[in-house]
Amino acid sequence: MRYVIALVCALAFIILGIVRWKIHPFFVLLLAATGYGFITGMSVEAIIGSINNGFGSIMGKIGLIIFFGVAIGTVLEKSGGAMVIATRMIQLIGEKSIHLAMMLTGYLLSIPVFADSALIIMNSLNKALSKKAKVAYAGTTAALALGLMATHVMVPPTPGPIAAAGILNAELGSVILWGLIVSSLSLISCYFFATKIASKVDIPIHMEVTPSVVHRPKLSLSLLCIVVPIFLIVLKSVFDYPAFTLSSLSIYPIIAFLGTPVISLLVGVILSLLLPEKLDQRVYSATGWLGDSLRIAAPIILITGAGGIFGAMLQNSGFADMITESFSEMSIGLFFPFLLAACLKTTQGSSTVALITTASIVAPMMPALGLDEVFMKTMTVLAIGAGSTVVSHANDSFFWVFTQLTGMDVKQGNQIQTVGTLILGTSAMTVIFCISKIMG
Repeated sequence: MRYVIALVCALAFIILGIVRWKIHPFFVLLLAATGYGFITGMSVEAIIGSINNGFGSIMGKIGLIIFFGVAIGTVLEKSGGAMVIATRMIQLIGEKSIHLAMMLTGYLLSIPVFADSALIIMNSLNKALSKKAKVAYAGTTAALALGLMATHVMVPPTPGPIAAAGILNAELGSVILWGLIVSSLSLISCYFFATKIASKVDIPIHMEVTPSVVHRPKLSLSLLCIVVPIFLIVLKSVFDYPAFTLSSLSIYPIIAFLGTPVISLLVGVILSLLLPEKLDQRVYSATGWLGDSLRIAAPIILITGAGGIFGAMLQNSGFADMITESFSEMSIGLFFPFLLAACLKTTQGSSTVALITTASIVAPMMPALGLDEVFMKTMTVLAIGAGSTVVSHANDSFFWVFTQLTGMDVKQGNQIQTVGTLILGTSAMTVIFCISKIMG
């Protein structure tokens, strides 16, 4: 009972600290983990060891991966490459299928670019095309936002899914592959929501004059820095699959090196440097684009490290053994991480914090929940991602970006964004559950 009380107190402090007291999530997680250690009766040496080892082990796994992923997205956004991809997607799908075009464009852009940044990038184009096609702006915006959210929480190299995969020791290539499948299938219901329900909300379109982009990189170069890292990671996963027996081939050491996430994403960063019109200090200096990406990545890396501390504290306190004894006969499986992530998302607002915190709590419980097999680790990451969309409302920064950019009031934002993320999360969890039963 002491473990349960300590965990409930820690979670309550996390929620109050972030929502009410506005403390940075890193310090909230660190203090919650430390407090949990003292409440459960851990020694000072064990608490200090959990802090050092928990932070260090997670940083060794995914610190650079998160930074490289953010760097690719930052360069892609600032160079105009993201807009090039978006424009080409619209041309391919056609203005008549504006909802589908917006959803798929958001789906692709949110893999390297943060969801709120991608929404800002796409908003003016979405307005113009909605007005030209004479379709409801609310519906196309819903399609765009839900497409952005789907990959934001389920497909690496977005920082949240990368962090969760690292904490749970899930195979990154598998998370990417199944994340693409689950997130795309879950958008089917979201498409009908955007076209049939969200489109009934009346939002006037106010056009702003936007400055033209002087330089636009080639589409092939813009896609290269996204596609190549993902391809290398997935290729390594294929070579590592035991049934294929490809690890004996002479090319395997090269594939194993390039397909290691930190190396493949570094390759992506290098390829992204082909996008700027001129490679100068504006790009690579401490105050340039790469410097900006470091400032963006630093809080996420620290929060992830604090999540690692929380996980180590749970493990070293004996919490895992208690959970194994208590939950061994229960068949809650994937629904526990989904519901925990949904509770954290709804109460404190950040999908990334919900992903990292849930993964940290669930990590020592994996055997008891029956989720410690390789495939189920992947499904657990995705279940946490699905939960971390449910739901976006007034305590979520993306909700305010969404409403302020489009001119919606809070009620309209709830009708579209809040309901839409509920549909997205529950649809994704349904798909995950079905896949786990079929593959299991």
